[in-house]
Amino acid sequence: MALGLIGLKVGMTQVFTDKGDAEPVTVLELGPCRVLQIKDKDPKKDGYSAVQIGFKDKPRKNARRSEQGHVAAGLKSKRKEGRQKAGVQLPPKADCEPQRYVREFRVDTTDKKVGDVVNVGEVFKGVVSVDVIGTSKGRGYQGVMKRHNFDGLPAAHGAKKVHRQAGSTSSLASNRGSGRPKKGLKRAGQYGNTRVTVRNLKVIKIDEANNLLLVRGSIPGHNGAVVLVRPTNKK
Repeated sequence: MALGLIGLKVGMTQVFTDKGDAEPVTVLELGPCRVLQIKDKDPKKDGYSAVQIGFKDKPRKNARRSEQGHVAAGLKSKRKEGRQKAGVQLPPKADCEPQRYVREFRVDTTDKKVGDVVNVGEVFKGVVSVDVIGTSKGRGYQGVMKRHNFDGLPAAHGAKKVHRQAGSTSSLASNRGSGRPKKGLKRAGQYGNTRVTVRNLKVIKIDEANNLLLVRGSIPGHNGAVVLVRPTNKK
């Protein structure tokens, strides 16, 4: 597992290859991200190995004291003074502004240190394909035809106002003798607004000067949505 970056979905466009082919691409603004914390797989500490990074500075007036203390080394507190007097070694701080978006990436090993800045050219140099994690567009409460592509009921003579209904719920879908529908039955409900991972997207171009990454195809979410991008683990 490799380190990734936090970014924003800018939008979709197309670029032309050297052969003259048009490639549909999604433009992603990734980083620069600050390393805020290194998780240790020692059972007495964190229990797993990961790198926590932050993206986009957050004004201090809008940040909670816990958010300020997570990154600031000089913030005073009674708990901090007590731990120092007890001889407890305090974890290093990034010594930067509070971050608006904070995420973790599981890694096997890393050479990063708290306070380092990682950018798109450093993380994705030589990477052929990436995985993009985002939140799909929320479409509200929808019926079975839109949510699950059901056909609906017949629209012949004698059928009145039932054309978009789901059909039988208990008689055909229940367990024998229970009278209750099976769990996981496809019915109307919340559609979208879920975490979606699109794997193995081809990297078309890296623009280090503007912190942009162009990947082939579409990704979940609206323009301006927060996304996580990492080198793909799909072989």
